[in-house]
Amino acid sequence: MPRTVDHDERRAQLADALARVAARDGLHAVSMRAVAAEAGTSLRLVQYYFENKRQLLIGAMRQLEERSNARWQARLARATDPRARLRAFIAEALPTDSDSIDFYRVSAAFGEMATTDPELAAEPLAGGIARLRSAVLEAFRAADLAPDAVPEHETDALISLCNGLSTAVLIGHHTADAAIAIAEYHIDRAFG
Repeated sequence: MPRTVDHDERRAQLADALARVAARDGLHAVSMRAVAAEAGTSLRLVQYYFENKRQLLIGAMRQLEERSNARWQARLARATDPRARLRAFIAEALPTDSDSIDFYRVSAAFGEMATTDPELAAEPLAGGIARLRSAVLEAFRAADLAPDAVPEHETDALISLCNGLSTAVLIGHHTADAAIAIAEYHIDRAFG
């Protein structure tokens, strides 16, 4: 009986392999061949799913973004008020565990490549970024904020702060706990 191949699962395995190579050796070491070796499969199989390194990175970014969103949605389901929803965002946005570290490493490299490639910049994260901003903005709008707090500005500031803190955590300038405390300080100031 022929074996049925789950193409989504295979793509997920390759995305995981890319994340492991990037985490261990840096994104500069990611190649189609390195991902194939890490996944324990052939280069031809990687090429079957992804035409080139750019497409492989896009595919991995999509997989990692979907997983990050699923983790965040699970946290949001347990959040009972606007402040808890914002803390759920912080918990997922900052690299505090292996999944979020993998996501941030790959997304940082993806962002770097996208600075010189407008098509790449419009690719997999555009919908995720809009969804993320919308949810954070909704939480700020539902909150009892300080009189001078503007929900749109607080949203953009928190997202930007978490992006910068993520880099600081990965390069060792802040611990994950310190980054969480800084982001929560921003939320506390917005609430007044």
